[in-house]
Formats: sequence, structure tokens, C-alpha cells
Amino acid sequence: MSVNDEFTLYDLKVEVVANRGRMMWPARIGDYFEVKSGTIFLPEGQGFPLYAMAALLPLLPAKQRPTHPNDWMTTDSDIACPDVHCGAVFRISRTESRTLRHSEESGEALPGAGGPS
Repeated sequence: MSVNDEFTLYDLKVEVVANRGRMMWPARIGDYFEVKSGTIFLPEGQGFPLYAMAALLPLLPAKQRPTHPNDWMTTDSDIACPDVHCGAVFRISRTESRTLRHSEESGEALPGAGGPS
């Protein structure tokens, strides 16, 4: 018996979109990174602040998944820098969707797929 193990995730772009004060690190509006499947990509030669990345990371898997149109995770996309002295604002945008397979992303078998559970 064959089990369909496909699922959909969104690719994301996380971009600096505003400065509401003083930037506490060398960034410019327009700096960004992308998330494709489970991998983060930064443009050549561009960094991203560690503490801002740490604050954004928990939101990324949720933003990658399809959500109800009324869910705040669907509608809210701007995130303030976690440093209270920093004015950076980041925007998490869904760019495109991709279809992945559980069997290629996890070492665990799906229930009913004939492997160990």
C-alpha cells in the first residue's frame, strides 16, 4: 500500500523594512535572508544579527505552513528587533510554495507507510 507523503511549505523572505530609531548593527533597509525548505540563505557577503535571527527563528516554521486566512500568523508579518534600543523592523513574506515529501525530510516513517512507527 502506497501512502502519499507530500506536504506543502512556503519559501520565505525575511527583510529589514524599516528603521524606527537607531540601528544597533550594520544593516540597511533591504537587507534580507531567505528560507527554502529547512535552509536559510543569505546573499553573498551579507550578514544578519544573531539576536534578531534568534528572535525570528521560532516564527519561521509556522510562517512556512499554510494557515487559516483569519489566523494572525497569516496576516501579521512585521516583527520588531528584540533589542529595545534598536529600531529595526523585519518583514516575513511568503514567496512561493513548494511540495516536499515526508520520506525525504524525516527519518521517521508515517503511520500506515509500512515502516517502523
